Order: sequence, then C-alpha cells, then structure tokens
Amino acid sequence: VADNIADDDDEIENKKKKISQFEKDFNQKNFDNPIIKNMWGLIDEFNISLKIVQDLLIGIKSDIKDKVKLNSKKDLLIYSYRVAGTVGLMMAKILKVNKKSSLKSAIDLGIAMQLTNIARDIGEDAREGRLYIPLNWMKEVGVNPNSFLKAPAPTPEIRELAHRLLSKAEILYQRSESGIVCLPRAVRPAMFSARHIYAAIGQEIRNNKYDSITLRARTSRTKKVGLLLLSCAQAGASLMLPGPATRYAQPLEQTKFLVDAAEVKKVDGSDWSERFISILEQLRQRDLEHYRA
Repeated sequence: VADNIADDDDEIENKKKKISQFEKDFNQKNFDNPIIKNMWGLIDEFNISLKIVQDLLIGIKSDIKDKVKLNSKKDLLIYSYRVAGTVGLMMAKILKVNKKSSLKSAIDLGIAMQLTNIARDIGEDAREGRLYIPLNWMKEVGVNPNSFLKAPAPTPEIRELAHRLLSKAEILYQRSESGIVCLPRAVRPAMFSARHIYAAIGQEIRNNKYDSITLRARTSRTKKVGLLLLSCAQAGASLMLPGPATRYAQPLEQTKFLVDAAEVKKVDGSDWSERFISILEQLRQRDLEHYRA
C-alpha cells in the first residue's frame, strides 16, 4: 500500500499526506484498516523488528519528492536496502530464517533486485526528475546531472554507469544463493526464480548495449518458463550438493558498511536484524557529521 502511494500519479503533497496517514495508522495500530491489522499480525507472529518496517517506510518516503538524487554509492546502497533489502529481511523472518548468513543473503538479493530496477529505469526515472545513479559516479565520468535530467540520452558515459550498476548487482545475486539454499525446501524454487528472472532483466539490458534510455529491458514468457525450470532444478540440486562457497566470502566493498559492526558501538538487548539496522543509522549519522565538519 505504502509503495503504491509513492508510485501513483497523485500530486506530491497528496502523496505525503497519504503516507503520513498510513504511517500514523500503522503506529497507532488502527485495525479498522485490514492491511494494517494483517501487518501487525505478521509482525507479532514472526517477531519482525519494527525497525525493519520503519526503515521501509523511510525508504518509500524518500521517493516522494519532486526531485530525487543520491550523492554516493553508500547512499545508493542504503536507499536500496530500505526499499528492497527490508522486504527480503521480512520475508526471511516470515520463513523463520534466523541465521545471520541467511539474513545477509536476503538483504543481498533485495539490493541486487533494486540495483537492476534502477539500471532498467534510468531513462524513465530521469524523465520524472529522479536520479538514482550516485552523483559522484556521474562526476567521475564527466556527466552533469542537471543536464542529463533535462535531456536524457544513452551516451557512452551513461551506458558505462548502467554497466556499473549491473556488475554490482550480479555479485550480490551470486552471494544471495548461499542463503537461498538454507531456506525451507518448499520456497527455494520461488526464491531461485526471483533471483534468476531479475538477473535476466540485467542480461537484457546488456543485450541492449546498456541503453536504458530509449529501450526498456523485458524478459519473454518463454525465457521466464526456462528460468523457472532452471530454478526448480537448482532447488533440487541444493538438497544434495554442498552450499555455494560465497557463504564464506569476505564482505564486498559495496556492502562493507553493512557489516562494519566492529567499528560501531554494540546495541544491547536486540536481535541481529535490529543491530544491523542500528548500524546503518549510526554509519549514516557518522557520514552526516563528517559532512558538516
């Protein structure tokens, strides 16, 4: 519902009012709204941290602006975590997954899918005044963000940035598999399917030579059926084969800040997901303090 509010064609101010009302109703447990009642039912039944839901709402509200821009890679990953990684984390909780490695994989998959969405929608977002490619990346390749928003074009520089987004997504897709194989058997095919179908969108973007301005990547029904069969086979194989070596991988550079707990004060009396989100906020505050200095 909150995501639909952000995506509809209503005026920005009306969207802000709607999301504020939804958040208020959620916080006050307004069970006259059946969606909020169901949400609280899941939260209580599966012990989902409220901070995960709150972070999702923060991410959605960050999209309700006339202009959206992200300054850095870290901002990109925090945004992607909030709007997609949180969903992966909640799904993991509902599936009763509590291993730290599996929770990280759920976050990896959500972020990878969001990076793919961003790469696919570069042109569409730009025409709506939204720019999710980090501004410092654009500076590195010599693209003026304001000029690009005024006249989006599939220049070599923009294609390079789409490639960069997809390269990071692909690493995270591969890392996510170490968590998928730890999920209940019945849900592994669906999760492998999500992983492969979204990754296939990235491949279509590559086939389009990274032009996400004049072209929109799509996967055919035939391709999706093939990926569903692949996912079922992979899920079956996961019952017999050892798990992927990526479960032992060191934190990636682009997600290092997510596991920087050693440099951040501990949060007592909370589960791993709460500590993880607290770490995000502490690191975010550290960035703000550095910027102000």
